[in-house]
Amino acid sequence: MSPVVVLVGPMGVGKSTVGQLLADRLGVGYRDTDDDIVAEQGRSIAEIFVDEGEPVFRAVEKAAVERALAEHDGVLALGGGSILDEDTRASLAGQRVVYLSMDVEEAVKRTGLNTARPLLAVNPRKQWRELMEARRHLYESIATAVVATDGRSPEEVTEIALDALELKQA
Repeated sequence: MSPVVVLVGPMGVGKSTVGQLLADRLGVGYRDTDDDIVAEQGRSIAEIFVDEGEPVFRAVEKAAVERALAEHDGVLALGGGSILDEDTRASLAGQRVVYLSMDVEEAVKRTGLNTARPLLAVNPRKQWRELMEARRHLYESIATAVVATDGRSPEEVTEIALDALELKQA
C-alpha cells in the first residue's frame, strides 16, 4: 500500500487545503502527518519543539511519515521539514510527490510568518528565506511535479496538480 499522492512544501503553502481537495476529487482519504503527530503526542508541534527540541521532533516526524507511507493509500501531506531526513527522501522515491511552492511574499500573505511557527520565531522573513534556500533543492529532488501556488486559489492548485500527475478524477 502506498499513497496516491504525497504533498510536500513549506509551512503555510496549503498542503492541508489542497490535500483535502485532491482527496475529494480522487475519491480517496486524506491524511496529514502533522495531525498524526499532534494526536499521538497529545500536544502541538510548537510545544514539542519547545519542550524536547528539534532533533526529538524530527525523530517523531520521521516515524510518523514511515507509518503513513506504509498505511495510507490516499492523499498524504507531509510536514514542511520532513524532507530533511535522508531516509524519508529515499522512501519517497517512486511515489507521486507534488512539491507545492511559494515565494516569501506569498508566505507572508498566507501565514503572516507568525511566531506560532517555531522555526520562524526571530526575524521570520529572513528565517523563511534561509529555510527555503536549505530545503528547495530537497523538495525538487523528490518531486514528480512542482506546482507554484503564488496567487492561485486552492482549487486552481488542485487542478494543476491533477493535470501534472495525469490522474483521473472521481
